[in-house]
Amino acid sequence: MTKRNYWLDLFTGATWNEFKAAGAKVSGFRESRWDTVQKIKPGDYFLCYLTGVSRFIGILEVADSPFKDRTPIWKDEDFPCRLKVKVVVELAPDTAVPVLELRDKLSFFQNLTSPHAWTGRFRASPVKWDAADGEVVVQAILDAKQSPVIRPVDERKLKYRPRALRAKIGSVTVPESEEDESIKEESEGKKPREHTEIQWNLLKLGSDMGFDLWVARNDRNKSWNSKKFADFPKLKADLPPQFDDATNRTIELIDVLWLKGNAIIAAFEVESTTSIYSGLLRMSDLISMQPNLTIPLYLVAPDDRRDKVMTEVNRPTFSRLSPPLSEICRFLSFSTLKEQIKTVGHMLRFIKPEFLEEISESCEIEEI
Repeated sequence: MTKRNYWLDLFTGATWNEFKAAGAKVSGFRESRWDTVQKIKPGDYFLCYLTGVSRFIGILEVADSPFKDRTPIWKDEDFPCRLKVKVVVELAPDTAVPVLELRDKLSFFQNLTSPHAWTGRFRASPVKWDAADGEVVVQAILDAKQSPVIRPVDERKLKYRPRALRAKIGSVTVPESEEDESIKEESEGKKPREHTEIQWNLLKLGSDMGFDLWVARNDRNKSWNSKKFADFPKLKADLPPQFDDATNRTIELIDVLWLKGNAIIAAFEVESTTSIYSGLLRMSDLISMQPNLTIPLYLVAPDDRRDKVMTEVNRPTFSRLSPPLSEICRFLSFSTLKEQIKTVGHMLRFIKPEFLEEISESCEIEEI
């Protein structure tokens, strides 16, 4: 008997629903993937993965040979390289299997060159997977079907449509005038306060988890609700001496750092303004100066800024870095951060920093 192959099949919440609405009988891929699609055989399994929420939602079995067709199934793109499929197992988004639940069993989580390097395996589809990894995912999905575990899912992430996918190099926008925006923000008074609130929340979260703290040197005298940043007992006066002076001058302006001894556990840039370039350029400079950097980097922004952040992180300027900025930065929304702080409040001292990966989102724009 011929051994089946396992292939990654990426969906957004929207494209998964459109696939089901069309009868769940045809899966499709972009024209550029035709050579790969032709290698897929009847009996092979598709491992269906929801981007944005990073969960495996089902298994499809390939039922016939590849063909090309542009009959409408999906709203935003044709995905003309198609295969007939049948559903083997389907889960709901809130019972789907988080990939991070399988981190100890999947090969690509081992010996990571950077904290988020595993996300590179979810950048495009179809991609053939190692048989052992495929079997791990299949078993996890079967177990979840038999004994479902409810894990709340952010409905907003299920509705996101990655419009930037339409350009191979990502959407390119012209930066707004920072001067005009800063004048507007000062008159509204809202953005600076919001930025300060999120900074304080990140400092409080890190403090409650037992980490030492760093706040951007030019923000050390700030306060939120009459609570001074400088009053955090674990706020460091100097950065660890592990980098050269040029790197330290960049790091000392990053909004918030969590530290443990001389190690930086996580770095956060808070982007509440319309122009998000200052934080991105700091991250970009850091990668350029320290290409082997293994610090988890997070871009924290309002929910309605999510698409803007994703688009700008994937600009050609940042995509040509080694590694690309999108591979090592993750997006964390203001609302998710606040909700999680409330949810795990009394348990924070027992929470590990890896939980940030579960509540954040890869900045890579996948080829759905």
